[in-house]
Amino acid sequence: MTVVLAGVGADSTNLGALGPLYDDGRFEYVPIPEKTRRTDEPETLGTWELRGRDGTAADLTTRIDPQPVRGDADPVGGDALADWPLHRDPNFEALTYGEHRTSGYVSRLSALEPGDVVGFYAGLRRPGGDRAHRYLVGYMTVADVTVIRPDAPAAERRRLLDAHPENAHAKRARDGDLYLDKPVVIVDGREPGGLFDRNPIRLSDYYVKDGNERPQYYLRDEVASAFAVAAGGRNMMYKPAYRCAQSGATFRDRVGIPGERTGFELGSASTSP
Repeated sequence: MTVVLAGVGADSTNLGALGPLYDDGRFEYVPIPEKTRRTDEPETLGTWELRGRDGTAADLTTRIDPQPVRGDADPVGGDALADWPLHRDPNFEALTYGEHRTSGYVSRLSALEPGDVVGFYAGLRRPGGDRAHRYLVGYMTVADVTVIRPDAPAAERRRLLDAHPENAHAKRARDGDLYLDKPVVIVDGREPGGLFDRNPIRLSDYYVKDGNERPQYYLRDEVASAFAVAAGGRNMMYKPAYRCAQSGATFRDRVGIPGERTGFELGSASTSP
């Protein structure tokens, strides 16, 4: 039994901005902009409503750079922002999450079993306040795991993708062909799970060496200990997948149930805003 912490959500590399974290503990979670317009996802930057203020995700930025830009999508700005689709992954309403990143993600997610947990962290910033950090913003309990490989028979790929209609990777697949021809692992979730209402858990600190602070996120020592982080390294800059040697039940007991939790503490140091 184990827990995987996965880095998700729009940030400065693709949205040109981080989600705000407000003084009352509420925050904005925005999925990354989709890499291509060829998706069945109806949610766009212009329809994704903000939770802590009036407006939509399109109001957080003036330009996006869908990744990869080369040959598929040029930078998008102006009126076109509102119509650009989102890569809604994870889908907290349907409790489904997919991944094709090979930097520890596919292998660690593929090894999950029912009852395990995928925790999701994202970059957030206080408007006009403190520096940005990585925060745990939600999680889901694992129900099942499916791996779809690009070299599998086309009929098999279509069958597996059709079985996950709410997953972002299935929505952008075309006639069974996986985007970028990469293996995809899809995690079906069950409750307890979901996006936190407020009080995300701060996972990061800034690295200090020889008295100088480096502009990179590093996993907090208290977090590594509390979640028994066993793999993934300490540098959080590029959103590594963390494998935690901790049961899903222990994780859920510590973090609380989405929608019911009021905060979180590591020893005497609170990670609530």
